[in-house]
Amino acid sequence: MKLNIKVDGQLFEVEVEVDEPESPRPAYVPPPGHVRAPAAAATPAVPVPGGSQEVVADESKVCRSPISGVVVRVTAKVGDAIAASDVLLVVEAMKMETEITSPREGKVSNIKVTPGDSVKTGQVLVEFE
Repeated sequence: MKLNIKVDGQLFEVEVEVDEPESPRPAYVPPPGHVRAPAAAATPAVPVPGGSQEVVADESKVCRSPISGVVVRVTAKVGDAIAASDVLLVVEAMKMETEITSPREGKVSNIKVTPGDSVKTGQVLVEFE
């Protein structure tokens, strides 16, 4: 195939070789009224936030971590009588400190973490009597 191309006012005759596919495939044309839906993607398994959580007989007797992070301070002690919303410990995540408060009033029976421990979302931090 020959083409005439003009560049900066000068005319050039260029010969171009076109490669055609050996056997062109026809395009798919659905019949009238037919809707072709895309194939469904495989659904990946979604992990439970915080991984495998500890099963507790009475959820009202525990305080779980609302975030993942590192325990900075533990302010409560075993045997302490605490009120709802008292600060039990502090967790750091992304250079922000978050105070973890008691969800209820009661007496602390067990503290399951110490400063420096990494915690996951949903992990039991404190148990109450």
